[in-house]
Amino acid sequence: MSISVGDTLPGATLLQMGAEGPEPVSLQERLAGRKVAIFAVPGAFTPTCHSAHVPSFIRTREALREKGVDEIICVSVNDPFVMEAWARSTGADEAGLTMLADAEGAFTQAIGMAFDAPPAGLLRRSQRYAMLVDDGKVAILNKEESPGTCEMSAGETLLEAL
Repeated sequence: MSISVGDTLPGATLLQMGAEGPEPVSLQERLAGRKVAIFAVPGAFTPTCHSAHVPSFIRTREALREKGVDEIICVSVNDPFVMEAWARSTGADEAGLTMLADAEGAFTQAIGMAFDAPPAGLLRRSQRYAMLVDDGKVAILNKEESPGTCEMSAGETLLEAL
């Protein structure tokens, strides 16, 4: 069953690159007492993710912060090394977006957002979505019907919903 508005996100440990290499990030701790925009992509460097989804949150980051969003997190079922390189490539690191790896796909699976697209070489990946999480609870959830589009899950759409 897929996560829904009103649900509390399950505990999860994701990975982020630090000065000494991959570091665990407790999602529960990161969300406690904060408003966080989380968006997920099927894969780093994939066309729509790279040219539309991440840029939409870079464009809207200041407006989201003005609406009370404390942090913008991108989650992908990739390793933290890829996520770090992708952050540099897209400018997400300079823009202050947090890029977290769900390397095993455990978080994605736990919230019911996993999918497979074998023809594209994408196995156990995340559906494309954006959500606003308030103190660990899903307040807004925008899921795409097709992994190749970025309309419902774009930064601008989440901003309009606030």
